[in-house]
Amino acid sequence: MAQFSDSFLQELADRNDIVDVVGSYVRLNKKSGANLFGLCPFHSEKTPSFSVNAEKQIFHCFGCGKGGGVIGFIMEIENLSFPDAVEFLARRAGMEVPQDPDEQAGRLKRDRLLALNKAAARYYHNALKAAYGQPGRDYVNRRKISPAFVVRFGLGFAPDDFYALTDAMRQQGYQDYELIEAGLANANRSGKGVHDVFRNRLMFPVIDVRGNVIGFSGRTLGDDDRKYLNTRDTPVFNKSRNLFALNLAKKSKSGYILLVEGNIDVVSLHQAGFDSAVASLGTSLTPEQARLITRYTKQVVIAYDNDPAGQKASQRAIGILDQLDLKVKVLQMEGAKDPDEFIQARGDEAFRQLIEGSADGMAFQLGAAARNYNLSLDAEKAAYLRDAAAILAKEPSPVTREVYASRLAEQTGVTKSVVVEEIDRARRRIAYGKQKQAAREAVRDLRASVQPPERSLRYENEASAVAEEGVVRLLYLDPSLFDAPERRIGPEEFSSPLLARFYTVLREKADANANVSLAALSGEFTPDELSLFTAIIQKPEVLANGRAALTDYIKKIRTEGLRRGAQNDLTALIEQKRNNL
Repeated sequence: MAQFSDSFLQELADRNDIVDVVGSYVRLNKKSGANLFGLCPFHSEKTPSFSVNAEKQIFHCFGCGKGGGVIGFIMEIENLSFPDAVEFLARRAGMEVPQDPDEQAGRLKRDRLLALNKAAARYYHNALKAAYGQPGRDYVNRRKISPAFVVRFGLGFAPDDFYALTDAMRQQGYQDYELIEAGLANANRSGKGVHDVFRNRLMFPVIDVRGNVIGFSGRTLGDDDRKYLNTRDTPVFNKSRNLFALNLAKKSKSGYILLVEGNIDVVSLHQAGFDSAVASLGTSLTPEQARLITRYTKQVVIAYDNDPAGQKASQRAIGILDQLDLKVKVLQMEGAKDPDEFIQARGDEAFRQLIEGSADGMAFQLGAAARNYNLSLDAEKAAYLRDAAAILAKEPSPVTREVYASRLAEQTGVTKSVVVEEIDRARRRIAYGKQKQAAREAVRDLRASVQPPERSLRYENEASAVAEEGVVRLLYLDPSLFDAPERRIGPEEFSSPLLARFYTVLREKADANANVSLAALSGEFTPDELSLFTAIIQKPEVLANGRAALTDYIKKIRTEGLRRGAQNDLTALIEQKRNNL
């Protein structure tokens, strides 16, 4: 991990106030003491548990456990490495980043992959215009994509050739290992050389919101079952964290994001004037993509394909988007399988009216449930009523439940009071289930309150770890407590290697009278480790009784150490006797 001076990292943090930085991603509007609260951008929740402390310049989520300083936040939210996050914040503050050999190598590698992607995008785009790009041009013409939008989206063509791109990129100086690392090539089975990943496909460069070509999505021109092939995860691309065309849609003035399945649909919609269309690089929307959407809008219109797979994907997307308090509407495209086909058949204005009159998420879910039953039969009508009541029971708004209870009563021909009673019964079942779940979680939380959320950081000896956390916390809050020799402890006495590392780094900085802020520690630990550190220093500690508390913590650590030693000796003795039998 790249090294920056503590003074530089502290200045970087000072010039990037965490409230301002986090506030550009998260709506912070609930205040409690020195903390501002908002909905966590790292997990789905409806009740704010994500806090930002302006005094300590830290963030912490009481739901998922993530936490740290401003650098750690940017690493998590932008999916950046430590050096890249530092550079991101330095640009924001107008600071010059000091060059470090390790940091420079990491940046050069990332820049090299981005440059390779850009070169590949240019190659594919030129290939579409070349004589051998006729199959791609035929497909573009068949889908009625204009030359202007071919250019706007940087569309290209991957020839039906195993070595077209790899040969072209080698001529530009790129190495085989770089082509593999960028997800543009695979190694040959013989172990010698590489071959193209994308062949005989219309190519869509995936461009992030900063304008970098980070990957590709290729649509088959033949009968391949895999309609779209996306770049695999690379150091610069993760399809679950990106949306196709968000770089363009973020500029839209429509007030909503139009979510579709295919890239062709996106291009067609933009061409028709619906410039907020994006695709989720696959039929299933991910929570990370949904949280990305919340940065730009509070309303989403789902326009997935009008087939069973698309309807199922819509149901799943509604559940994810609802968790983020986004207003959701779903298009019902009668007589067309997707937005492109609808627009080709009925025109732009008809699609605009379709959006304006589209059903909200609740109406869509109830409609989907109704299609499973023959409502002319009493038994199936009763079964549908139970399903519909279960759907409405999950709706938190009593007004929405009231409106749809009336509609459901009209639809099924039963009195509204019966519908309301069925909804209330379903709500009681849900509440009872939540109570049982809460009871189970309470038991788990007794242990989890000690253990870090991240499994790879779990403690082997919980009793000792609690005391070790206390030592780390006191050393961070008041290093002067450790001046006396009798109040010092060696890191080798810790049961947790990570807590020992926290202690060692803090001791070294304290002994050198160096800054021990989170900014200064950001280069020493991973984001998960910093989240744990943030949680530790936020636990209550009365510094007035610091010396007595430190003595008790050290005593506990050494008592547990003796116990572990005795247990290890006993285990070794038993094993020795077994070997002698």
